[in-house]
Amino acid sequence: MSENHPDGFRRHRRRPIGYREPASRVRDFRQIHRFHWDPEQLRIQGERCMDCGIPTCMAGCPIGNLIPDWNDLVSRDAWRQALARLHATNNFPEFTGYTCPAPCETACTLAINDDAVTIKDIERSIIDRGWEAGWIRPEPPSRRTGKQVAVVGSGPAGLAAAQQLNRAGHRVTVFERDDVIGGLMVYGIPDFKFAKHQVARRVRQLCDEGIRFRRGVTVGEDLSIDELTEQFDAVCLAIGARRPRDVAVPGRELQGVLFGMEYLCAENRHQAGAPLEAVMNARGKRVVVLGGGDTGADCLATAHRQGARSAVQISINPPLPKTRQPDNPWPQSPRIHQRTYALQESGEEAFSLNVSAFLDQDHDGWVDALELERVEWKRDDQGRRTEKIVLEAGIVMPAERVFIAIGFEGPETACLNDARLTLSPRHTLETDERKMTPVPGVFVAGDARRGQSLVVWAIGEGRDVARQIDLWLMGESRLPPSLQTRHPPLPPRGL
Repeated sequence: MSENHPDGFRRHRRRPIGYREPASRVRDFRQIHRFHWDPEQLRIQGERCMDCGIPTCMAGCPIGNLIPDWNDLVSRDAWRQALARLHATNNFPEFTGYTCPAPCETACTLAINDDAVTIKDIERSIIDRGWEAGWIRPEPPSRRTGKQVAVVGSGPAGLAAAQQLNRAGHRVTVFERDDVIGGLMVYGIPDFKFAKHQVARRVRQLCDEGIRFRRGVTVGEDLSIDELTEQFDAVCLAIGARRPRDVAVPGRELQGVLFGMEYLCAENRHQAGAPLEAVMNARGKRVVVLGGGDTGADCLATAHRQGARSAVQISINPPLPKTRQPDNPWPQSPRIHQRTYALQESGEEAFSLNVSAFLDQDHDGWVDALELERVEWKRDDQGRRTEKIVLEAGIVMPAERVFIAIGFEGPETACLNDARLTLSPRHTLETDERKMTPVPGVFVAGDARRGQSLVVWAIGEGRDVARQIDLWLMGESRLPPSLQTRHPPLPPRGL
């Protein structure tokens, strides 16, 4: 046990584990994170936690992780107890530890005027050590309720809901339309950001806890909602929001113009052993990625590894400022310009460019250039674009592969083959405060209810909907209360 460390944040500087060197990691599809970490370094980093009394890091975390607790436990070499505290609020800490942008760190009290605690590194190290030490084992329920629940979708929301419902004693069956369990954790996130064995071992754990999985089943085609409600006492729809936003301009039908997610899924399948179609291969090609978010960065990094001749990531918006602005104070996430891991590897970024056409200059049916316009936007008081001002038109940029990664519009429609399931103006499935649709006993969780969001939000949604389903089935629940009950959202300005 270490000595008390009330001033660790003064004595120690932030030292993250970090990524592998760009020149090395870009040559393979292994994880970009460093594989080895020093327990002593993590212990010292845990000492930097201020025990500040008002844990804004927890408020910054969508699932209310008990961050000060496991920071302190790691600082005292109590790793197994830290794992228990981590699992108390998060079913799959490796999902978040490797993929979450860590809003907890930007909300850390130290981040007011110093470098935040390395919360994400500590979380990832706890769960990695838990698996290595064999501390993570199946936890089947001691009793069964006799209730049957169907979960549609096996992404992080569906798997979290399934595990919570199973631990409440219900018999759970998970339906997945793909050939592998895991949703976009398997096919949507590149292997170099999140190794797929981490999903597979969780699925083995869930199977050993008594959860059943049915792959290759599309609800809305192979099974209707009515058939599910006849066979099960409750249904959870965790189908994601995988319908991509498109770019409706001339030339959209050309070969080589692809949705970013279909490109990422194709390469992930290839890494699992499937052949890669020529159209999905960027080797030797001039690549343009439309969209400045995470999916766009993943497309850019994948193109690097495939051997693209050049790569440019385009945003329709202007670049963010380099420093915080007065209307963006702590503990809000800083809206500042930062180069992504993909751009640190290679490639260029361009801003304020809008696509007006995809061009086929040699008339062979394949894209070979983009026509762009440099734009400026008028915005309303909510920051939404209202009017486009064209500053320069007719800009031509060579492109032999174009990946559209400008976000998602909501759930795909196969599961919506039921007039009782309606969409909100935000293109999400409408539910009441219990997360239940107009169909009694049919609930919704994750991106299908919230819209496109983070993995950490999906896990929280799965945990929340499990409690609502348990309450609806049993009249009471021992599962944890909802996110909103457990902690309120961050105040907009300061504390």
